[in-house]
Amino acid sequence: MVAARAMTFANYTKGQPLHEYLVTCGPRKTLLNVPKGEIIYSQGDSADSVFYIQKGRVKVSVTSPQGKEATLALQGQGGFIGEECIAASQPLRLATAAAILPCTILRINNKEMMQALNSDKALANLFQTFLLARCTLMQADLIDHLFNSSEKRLARTLLLLSQLEGGSEATIPHTNQETLAEMIGTTRSRVSFFMNRFRTLGYIQYSGCNGGVKVYHSLYNVLLKD
Repeated sequence: MVAARAMTFANYTKGQPLHEYLVTCGPRKTLLNVPKGEIIYSQGDSADSVFYIQKGRVKVSVTSPQGKEATLALQGQGGFIGEECIAASQPLRLATAAAILPCTILRINNKEMMQALNSDKALANLFQTFLLARCTLMQADLIDHLFNSSEKRLARTLLLLSQLEGGSEATIPHTNQETLAEMIGTTRSRVSFFMNRFRTLGYIQYSGCNGGVKVYHSLYNVLLKD
């Protein structure tokens, strides 16, 4: 099962084709230039708009009542965030979205987005494809957490993030080990240990925890191990 997923999960995060509606401003559509580190929306805010990422990368995270933070996803160019506002039964944000790289984002009022989806079949198909891919990836993430070791979870996450940059041997910018630990459900020290192991084996290349990480296709070998 792990081997099969290793060859298929990369398809989930490929960028969606451009649609004119998602690259132009208009009524109830605003183009935002978001600096690195700025909050786009916070958990508990009113869920009144969808955001389309034209450029950059966004971290989506949740915080428990006790203050513990968990990273749910990193979304890049061609992805949506805040899409839960399309469901009328969800008036508040369930998570916080923050720019971890400078972003260009189109903010679309939820009513405007629903009207556009109803009138434009191509846009509706694109949005539906994104949602289905997100659902499939979330299911794969759950299986990953239930059955795989933290080493395999880290390898899978790095491979997925490399797909956000457009290729299996791309360099992932701004790879924070604490964020990786939150995503795979382990400690930062364990992430550091496995990152050093992957580098020694020639699966990745990086310098320091704040530098970019180049992911090589050979990292798939970790997923294929028994």
